[in-house]
Amino acid sequence: MTIHIGAKPGEIAETVLMPGDPYRAKWAAATFLDDAKLVNEVRGMLGFTGTWKGNRVTIHGSGMGMTSLSIYANELIRDFGAKTLIRIGSCGGMQPHVRIRDVILAMTSTTLNTPSSGIFKELNYAPCADWGLLHAAFKTSEAKGTKTHVGGIYSSDVFYDERPDLNDQMTRHGILGVEMEAAELYTLAARHKVRALAVLTVSDHLQTGEALPSEDREKSFGDMVEIALEAAFA
Repeated sequence: MTIHIGAKPGEIAETVLMPGDPYRAKWAAATFLDDAKLVNEVRGMLGFTGTWKGNRVTIHGSGMGMTSLSIYANELIRDFGAKTLIRIGSCGGMQPHVRIRDVILAMTSTTLNTPSSGIFKELNYAPCADWGLLHAAFKTSEAKGTKTHVGGIYSSDVFYDERPDLNDQMTRHGILGVEMEAAELYTLAARHKVRALAVLTVSDHLQTGEALPSEDREKSFGDMVEIALEAAFA
């Protein structure tokens, strides 16, 4: 048990999927895990542990933004022994060829600032995904026939962004999509020598203004969860 996670010793699996929304964690656990058990509900941040194809898995919310994710990822790694952490979440598309419902596998994550920025001082650290997870996720998505893009994303530290010039530069330099958590997750994974990956569903598009209808989100997000689970145990 930690300040933010009320799980008992042994209740967190070594493989953890981390959606931002705790209720999406609840949905994913009920949909994909066998014998899912609630192991955390401190501050409403739900976590569940069960099995998938005989493998123990925890699905635990991270909250919105890198600061919130940093709290949970640190405790999951340092106090509960998590070895593989996969972010499953939505993102905004930033390239014309990236469509609504497509999946993005984040190879790298650009950012202005993370909770870890202070320790690097003047260094611009470049956080990246675990190659084994990335490769396995891409092979899985190809086998499923899911339209998937692999490349760099942008982890924003604000939701209501008022920097259209910055978005223009991200698009100009090939950034596939924008979200709010992956850069810190990748940085923590490197620091603690664990595996991390972000598997993202494009739910809206910054250029076209399109957005995924709510009734279509469950199926699209389900594909993302399946890719993450298959990659974790490849």
